[in-house]
Amino acid sequence: MQIVKYLIVIGGATATGKTATAIKLARHFNTEIISADSRQFYREMSIGTAKPNALELSMVKHHFIDSISITQPYSVGDFERDALNCLDILYQKQNVAIVTGGSGLFLRVLCEGMDQFPEVPQEIRLQVDALWQEKGLSWLQAEVEKLDPEYFKVVDQNNPARLRRALEVCLAGNLPYSLYRRNARVERSFTPIYILLELPRMHLYARIDARVQEMIAAGLENEVRQLIPYRHLNALKTVGYEEFFDFFDGNISREIAIEKIQQHSRNYAKRQATWFRKHGNWQIFSPDQYAEILKWVEKEMIG
Repeated sequence: MQIVKYLIVIGGATATGKTATAIKLARHFNTEIISADSRQFYREMSIGTAKPNALELSMVKHHFIDSISITQPYSVGDFERDALNCLDILYQKQNVAIVTGGSGLFLRVLCEGMDQFPEVPQEIRLQVDALWQEKGLSWLQAEVEKLDPEYFKVVDQNNPARLRRALEVCLAGNLPYSLYRRNARVERSFTPIYILLELPRMHLYARIDARVQEMIAAGLENEVRQLIPYRHLNALKTVGYEEFFDFFDGNISREIAIEKIQQHSRNYAKRQATWFRKHGNWQIFSPDQYAEILKWVEKEMIG
């Protein structure tokens, strides 16, 4: 009789308590945690990405925290490959593993190996069309080659319609167009159990504002200042970093930068919550419902 392997998937917007819940479950099942947060991978970005602290990391082994440098290109496809390899090793000694993060696409690709094209907002379509009309085909070619060199190799490079579509999707999803061109769901060797953590909006926003203040007190400004030479990298086009770059450039005051970090973090959390609601078969809990979460997970495992 084949033993079923389970992957407990904990999703949710920023500041919904994913780390604490994942640690409790990992300790209960005597297993390890895979981080699917696309910014916590980077060693140089710690304070602004709200990584688990030293105590939390000492309680349970985490994978893909501080695993690469911001100078290393790392795609969702790279994560899929590396995380599956990690799970193969974990499942040799455990029947349960945990993955958590606010990057919904990374969670979905790990579990399903596919994704759908993102919706392209009208403003992006208009922006791409205007720039194409102004700068021509060579501009389209250069932009697609820069954002998705893999797709650029196979696309008809003289077809502006295809180039425009690829560029629009890159800008809308903030990921290469080629990553969305999968045709079928992939069967995995494990059974996912999906948990979505949610909080009332005003409660969540208060937690986000408080977290930002904690980041400031912990030295976020200095962390960002040290990364100025790398500000052109995609990894640093991240809330908490871009706002301080604006402050360093003299465009806004320090006080406004902090207010914008809070505002943009709240906006990001709203987008995350919308994405999770639209994608996946989640069982929704409040982070303070740990007993109910554990009971439901064990029920799912019994089948």
